[in-house]
Amino acid sequence: MMGQTDPIATEPIAVVTTGGTLDKVYFDALSTYQVGESVVARLLAVAAVTHPVEIVEFSRKDSLDMTDEDRARLRERIAGMAARKIVVTHGTDTMTETAAALVGLGDKTIVLTGALSPARFSESDAPFNLGMAFGVVQTSPPGVYIVMNGTVFAGNSVRKDRMLGRFVRITG
Repeated sequence: MMGQTDPIATEPIAVVTTGGTLDKVYFDALSTYQVGESVVARLLAVAAVTHPVEIVEFSRKDSLDMTDEDRARLRERIAGMAARKIVVTHGTDTMTETAAALVGLGDKTIVLTGALSPARFSESDAPFNLGMAFGVVQTSPPGVYIVMNGTVFAGNSVRKDRMLGRFVRITG
């Protein structure tokens, strides 16, 4: 309709950052990676995203360091947010456990995404995964999803296959 704004199209998306590979920084002196400041705002700026966004830093943890208490606090935080469209950036190693902890939050559409290589690397999957998560969160019904490498998974029917280096559907 001419002159009317679609409320869903302008409904802000909350991006909750938890750390993980997407935000990792390589330290030469230590020959290791550490989770640094989130790069989400920079990735969205480079992509010229115009959709209203609120970035909420929850933690700066490798997902292997995420505890059940962290997941309970994240669930509580997301449950208390006014936003109904939420993207969670998360490390891939325990992303499925966090997805399971976020099931059942009413009318919220929650999309978890991350990266298999840091966003600061020139050949990272991070920008694509984040962009795809933005599309999925705007077009999917309420529920919990994992979006990685061009595939959308229901949050409760996926696992990370470390041998293949990707996420796969759970069958059977």
